[in-house]
Amino acid sequence: MLATDDDILAGAEAWRRAGRGVALATVVETWGSAPRPVGSHLVVDGDGNFLGSVSGGCVEGDVVTEALDVIADGAPRTLDFGVADETAWRVGLSCGGRIKVYVERVD
Repeated sequence: MLATDDDILAGAEAWRRAGRGVALATVVETWGSAPRPVGSHLVVDGDGNFLGSVSGGCVEGDVVTEALDVIADGAPRTLDFGVADETAWRVGLSCGGRIKVYVERVD
């Protein structure tokens, strides 16, 4: 993980300038014991490389997969992960909280 969100966003900008497809995932809502605060970022390129974190590692795999779809089709989406969700247990968000992540393509 890079030191600051500014570093992460600068990385996204550099990837775009290099001609890579890029998506930006941002934590837009949390509830309870959430691993990362609102405003945390994860950037993903079209090859699945990523910088940053939206969950301290517990849902990044699913977010990267969705980000690749966003890069491909351009349609943004909101992802919701919570401890009550079967998905949350599958991806490892067992901290007792909930996070909502907005994923958009960077054009």
